[in-house]
Amino acid sequence: MVHAQVQIGPDIFAPAENFGTLADFFNMIVPNILLLAGIIFFVLLVVGGFMFIAGAGGGDANQTGKGQKAITYALIGFIIIFVSYWIIKIIETVTGINIFDPDLR
Repeated sequence: MVHAQVQIGPDIFAPAENFGTLADFFNMIVPNILLLAGIIFFVLLVVGGFMFIAGAGGGDANQTGKGQKAITYALIGFIIIFVSYWIIKIIETVTGINIFDPDLR
């Protein structure tokens, strides 16, 4: 029986010597951070929605307020991340430097 090993994506657990520069390290980390932020946003939005609905259905103003705050803070965080991503994209366009993928220079 023959087994083949195929690497599908970058090895995030690779030793530090695989990173030529600090920029290479950040170029690997930033997309993963954006993905994690999106997942956290979705979870906070769902949990806040459930808290809001449960508080409104039970007549608990405190629970409704907590749910509303969770949704508000999730949206504020998402807007901050979204705007920062597009600021970086604008900087890339203006300067001509590819920040997120330096291999495309």
